[in-house]
Amino acid sequence: MKRVTILGATGSVGTSTLDLIERQPDAFDVLALTANCDVEGLAKAAIRTRAQRAVVADEGCLDALQAALAGTGIEAAGGTQAVCDAAAMGADWTMAAIVGCAGLKPVMAALEGGRAVALANKEALVSAGDVMTAAATRAGATLLPVDSEHNAIFQCLEPANRDRIRRIVLTASGGPFRDWPTDRMHSITPAQAVAHPNWSMGAKISVDSATMMNKGLELIEARHLFAVLPDQLEVIVHRQSVIHSMVEYVDGSILAQLGPPDMRVPIAHALAWPERMATPLGPLDLAGIGRLDFEAADEDRFPALRLARQAMVAGGARPAILNAANEVAVAAFLGGRIGFLEIAAIVADTLDAYDPGSPDSLDAVLDVDAGARRIAADRVEGGVARMSA
Repeated sequence: MKRVTILGATGSVGTSTLDLIERQPDAFDVLALTANCDVEGLAKAAIRTRAQRAVVADEGCLDALQAALAGTGIEAAGGTQAVCDAAAMGADWTMAAIVGCAGLKPVMAALEGGRAVALANKEALVSAGDVMTAAATRAGATLLPVDSEHNAIFQCLEPANRDRIRRIVLTASGGPFRDWPTDRMHSITPAQAVAHPNWSMGAKISVDSATMMNKGLELIEARHLFAVLPDQLEVIVHRQSVIHSMVEYVDGSILAQLGPPDMRVPIAHALAWPERMATPLGPLDLAGIGRLDFEAADEDRFPALRLARQAMVAGGARPAILNAANEVAVAAFLGGRIGFLEIAAIVADTLDAYDPGSPDSLDAVLDVDAGARRIAADRVEGGVARMSA
């Protein structure tokens, strides 16, 4: 049996992972499940999977978790250190799906165990890519990409020809506003922004998709995951979300991975790797799909993508600043405190205002993150963000 831990078990990626594990209960031994404070969801999942330990990051929720697990024999724990301890329990495979920089230390703890870590936490490589990949190398850990785009690239890479890659093409749905003129975007509401046309995702990542920041963050991730140069990475809008990404080789051959827009496909690939496992999804109806469309990404209407590319090229602390400012701005937008177009504007202002040295440790990354958040929060509170980036 493969021993597994899920960090962020009650989010969309975590619940999709649980769905696959529960379909093959004899193949997996669940060591630990964690959540922020969804006591009911976490307790039910721990009981269903007979997990050894359940952990809430918010220690104030621990009493409720202990009550929910009373008599089950499942250990309950709480607090940020308890999440890191769960990540270090020695699982053969760890799903890293904690949203935001709260997931950085648990991911590092899992990597230091020297086993397989499936990355759904963008911040691990966006904010701390050099630090995380160095830790994985030291420990001999395997990083398995779970984002549909990076997992597609992973599947298309030929190990013997890694030095023969011409370019990597990440596909983007374009989000719900791909056809909207800029002047109409001023009135976009949070409800509109989270209504993704193809994927079912959480609110934050749905907004990132709507601004195309999500694709920019994926460029930075790909740079670290696949050790390619920035000019070898490209984004193209593919409305159907059937081709998840492509790899082009120097001979002109392009390998593409196709699949339904369901996160259980890349999760299953990572969960079973290097083998394959069944999912409950039916085959693609290619005749029904009928056509596959492609168009260039518009960085003028979606400046977040341009900001992310610039941060990727600059390196150092720039990606961490970009990510932190974006998290603050997206939260403010979802809370009704700023407009949609101000998200990228706040990110741009924060990048302009803050330029510390390159972080060389996880603590240094977290310091950069904290500094960027303070500046972005000041922009939100002061209402001084530029109306366009």
